[in-house]
Amino acid sequence: MNKTEFVDAIADKADVQKSDAAKMIDAMVEVIGDTLKKDEQITLIGFGTFMVSKREARKGRNPRTGEEIDIAASNVPRFKPGKALKETIN
Repeated sequence: MNKTEFVDAIADKADVQKSDAAKMIDAMVEVIGDTLKKDEQITLIGFGTFMVSKREARKGRNPRTGEEIDIAASNVPRFKPGKALKETIN
């Protein structure tokens, strides 16, 4: 499912116009990004938790040349599904 199909599905389920559904989805993505940027987590009971994991600096290899390279430390967004979401798909 791509974003357009997702917007259509949300608009249908919530009985709202597609433009309003698109605004809600865009706002949700922006709020999640802003919250994770502040190194906070978002927990939606039954759905899951969005959080930030810290990835340590490490050594890697350039696959083309085999040369060893340094990979910088970074923050990585993570999602841990909630119990209800797991039960829904199983």
